[in-house]
Amino acid sequence: MSLSLVSVVLSFRNEAEVIPELIERLTKSLGDAGVEHELIFVNDASTDGSLALLQRHRAGDPRIKIVNMSRRFGVAPCVVAGMRYAKGDAVVYMDTDLQDPPELIPTLVARWREGADVVYTVRTDRQGESRLKMAVTRGAYRLIQKSSSIDLPVEAGDFKLLSRRVVNELLALGEQDLYLRGLVTWLGYRQVAVPYQRQPRAAGVTHFPLLGSLGPITTFAAAMTSFSHAPLVAFLLLGAAFGALSLVALLGMGVAALFGAPPSSAAAAVAFALLLWSTLMAGIGVVGLYLARIHREALGRPRYVVESAIGFDD
Repeated sequence: MSLSLVSVVLSFRNEAEVIPELIERLTKSLGDAGVEHELIFVNDASTDGSLALLQRHRAGDPRIKIVNMSRRFGVAPCVVAGMRYAKGDAVVYMDTDLQDPPELIPTLVARWREGADVVYTVRTDRQGESRLKMAVTRGAYRLIQKSSSIDLPVEAGDFKLLSRRVVNELLALGEQDLYLRGLVTWLGYRQVAVPYQRQPRAAGVTHFPLLGSLGPITTFAAAMTSFSHAPLVAFLLLGAAFGALSLVALLGMGVAALFGAPPSSAAAAVAFALLLWSTLMAGIGVVGLYLARIHREALGRPRYVVESAIGFDD
């Protein structure tokens, strides 16, 4: 019986410091899992020596393959691009910073062989991250879960194994704004969780700092607008509540005037008007997020453009 082929898809940008250790640990872990493998590195327009380094490693191991994007597209489009090139019976996708340990792959493969179509990892601990970032991240995950129309697992990131049929279903989806964590859950099939401790970054600095990067904000916005209408409902209820409050206030001022006590503070009225205005502007902003998604879908642009691919059959 021939061994299963597992494809590992790794989106990266400027990870030359990490790549040698990553390849060594991936190769050993996949060997321990008893599978044939291919390592598909998707280069998101790196500006360091990552590409040249990968090409040198590929000279000694043709299982290393490279997809070069035409410009920077972001993690999710790069992962989907790698999946389109993947030939594996199962596909693992993970970050390249070694915070997600390759040594967990044999466990993912074992769960897949037991019949799971999706094996996702759940972080029980996040080492090397500040308390502020952890608190904000956990709060965002729980807010997304509570407001979502599907049951999204908390602390489940982008370290997963997908069976071939799940990969095919995922690639058939036509959405432009890809929130992969939600889409994989939405697809269904048999899904199994594997807990693990996330490690500190092996080298370099994070590309997604809590402050100074739009990455966490855009990911949160994509999650909320992909699987939840809760923001729209929340602002509808908030608008109705403030409208009722305004009506009560106006009636109260009218009654007070009838009894000879007209309102005397214009500042209070101005403050109240500003509060209503800010609520309206926030509601319009939420609606704008949904309209922006519709606009991107209507344009029909491809999710990404591949400049070149190295190591694949035509």
